[in-house]
Amino acid sequence: MSAANSHYPNMLAPLDLGFTTLRNRVLMGSMHTGLEDRFYNIEKLAAYFAERSRGGVGVIVTGGFSPNRRGELLPLASRMENKVTALLHRRVTSQVHNEGGKICLQLLHSGRYGYTPYSLSPSGIKSPITPFKPGKMSARQVEGTIDDFASAAELAMYAGYDGVEIMGSEGYLINQFLCARTNQRDDKWGGSATNRMRFAVETVRKVREAVGRNFIIIYRMSLMDLVEGGQTWEEIADLAKQIEAAGATIINTGIGWHEARIPTIVTSVPRGAFSFASGRLKQEVSIPVCASNRINTPELAEEIISSGEADMVSMARPLLADAFFVEKAANGKANEINTCIACNQACLDHTFQAKRASCLVNPRACHELELRYLPTQNKKRVAVVGAGPAGMAASTVAAERGHDVTLYDAKSEIGGQFNIAKQIPGKEDFNETMRYFGAMVEKHGVQLKLNHRVTAQELLDEGYDEVLVATGITPRTPGIPGVEHEKVMTYLEVLDEKKPVGRKVAVIGAGGIGFDVSEYLVHNHSDDEKAQWYKEWGIDTSLENRSALTEPQVLPPERDIYLLQRKTSGVGAGLGKTSGWVHRAVLKMKNVQMIPGVSYDKIDDAGLHITVNGEAKVLDVDNIIICAGQEPNRSLADELKSLGSDSKGMNVQVIGGADVAAELDAKRAINQGSRLAAKI
Repeated sequence: MSAANSHYPNMLAPLDLGFTTLRNRVLMGSMHTGLEDRFYNIEKLAAYFAERSRGGVGVIVTGGFSPNRRGELLPLASRMENKVTALLHRRVTSQVHNEGGKICLQLLHSGRYGYTPYSLSPSGIKSPITPFKPGKMSARQVEGTIDDFASAAELAMYAGYDGVEIMGSEGYLINQFLCARTNQRDDKWGGSATNRMRFAVETVRKVREAVGRNFIIIYRMSLMDLVEGGQTWEEIADLAKQIEAAGATIINTGIGWHEARIPTIVTSVPRGAFSFASGRLKQEVSIPVCASNRINTPELAEEIISSGEADMVSMARPLLADAFFVEKAANGKANEINTCIACNQACLDHTFQAKRASCLVNPRACHELELRYLPTQNKKRVAVVGAGPAGMAASTVAAERGHDVTLYDAKSEIGGQFNIAKQIPGKEDFNETMRYFGAMVEKHGVQLKLNHRVTAQELLDEGYDEVLVATGITPRTPGIPGVEHEKVMTYLEVLDEKKPVGRKVAVIGAGGIGFDVSEYLVHNHSDDEKAQWYKEWGIDTSLENRSALTEPQVLPPERDIYLLQRKTSGVGAGLGKTSGWVHRAVLKMKNVQMIPGVSYDKIDDAGLHITVNGEAKVLDVDNIIICAGQEPNRSLADELKSLGSDSKGMNVQVIGGADVAAELDAKRAINQGSRLAAKI
């Protein structure tokens, strides 16, 4: 074992597959980035994967490519079905190989999850998350699709890929064949569990026949369907053995269908929440098993492998957040890893909006060719005022490029509004972002001046070349009669100043902050938060029940909450596309009354007087918490300009919440700060 590997000896140990060896046990899991779908993005896709290969990952799995047109996720989306496409992909595989890595093409047939009018599935049953009812596959189409998987695998080999991953989880076509909820056929492809498995097993067998022995076949298997009418554990174990016998090299794992009403990847899911299931599967087969979902630190990866719960770990979004995750871990620099916080805001949310994916904490992700932090040829003295997300990003990128940077903040710690967010149940990982930026401040020599409310005159006297004003926001106070009443608090008084809050509470404003405050106030703290999470969402960790579902056991809320908004649209409709439903479900679970279309009449000793649908009501509450938006805090920038900063050669720019305060958008703030610092 090398000295480098002594840090995480199990995670960094090579994995001998017989015909080839992976340099470590880290698999970069499949993510659709939007770069796969258009041929003219191939160089960007190649650069994206090459950087992860340079960062040391053991094997990369691409986003999903359909084996035929009927399996497309979107019209004209990524497919692998001809040699022209395969030749184009050699640009990807060659760059990955030049960096010493290996890469597998994921073969994914969407089945009824396709956003196309020509999608197909085993039984023609519409998905609740897509607009089109799929056609029922004929027996000939079933066999033809198996052949298409095999042909696509051959083309992947021609393209220079080291293997393929056959997508058999998350509710896509193969998973649809496996479960009675979506497979109601009465031919040899449906009915009994043995028949329902036939499609998966035949696909692996045919692919192996097509590619020969010396080609990696990863089969991604659903360990817990988490939907009614899913598989039993006995069926899953039986399938795993048949998949191994059919020729799979590795079994990767997936958790839950996309239509499941149980979260599996958002930040509130405990780290490593499902590795117990991969540990159970590992006892059933002799080929390597890969654990997945919410594994985002090398310490956790090491623990999962060393404890015998898996032979490998899959990390998808963590490799978006930091391409050099593995290299940093191997070199004893884990504190420099830019940790994935599972927010989904720039990755999955972008994908579902047909945008190119990126990463909230790393805006270079999928933009490697456009956003570069090149050494400066013109060193400047730069002041950054405000150590929130925008200020942290701008100061560290500018310093990394060689500028002389001073970062000011009036508070005693960096982080800004992240110090508020980290207190929300399930958002504890936001601490990791501040740990990362703290390490970058130290590494790149940023002069950090905390507990220092810098003045405009002080900045002028220092004679900085550039001043980046990232002074954040001030909470907006709505003009409600009685808003100065002693019952009224701002969200900062609750989360930052820790003022006591009564049993009955009205929250005014149902944006992201209103939801966060409500979750904070209803949460029941437990000695074992992970066990409580399983119980409240109804996850059967014994795996005795079909689909690993059990009756939820929800603890009563700590407080009675009314969550109110002026808009008549659904409460929480503006939250993130892939995570908003989780926040709404949590508050519903905790009996929070979410009320839209509210007019606020007044506040007095009796409580909050409102009108809803023309009916006047009084909410008898102990406290009213204002979460009604924010205003940009630009006073410093305005004062600098009034004192003649322009005439003195000082370039003043406003970033982050001080520029646009809407919903405290950390994604926009970090991206804006990073891009500006890359140019100055």
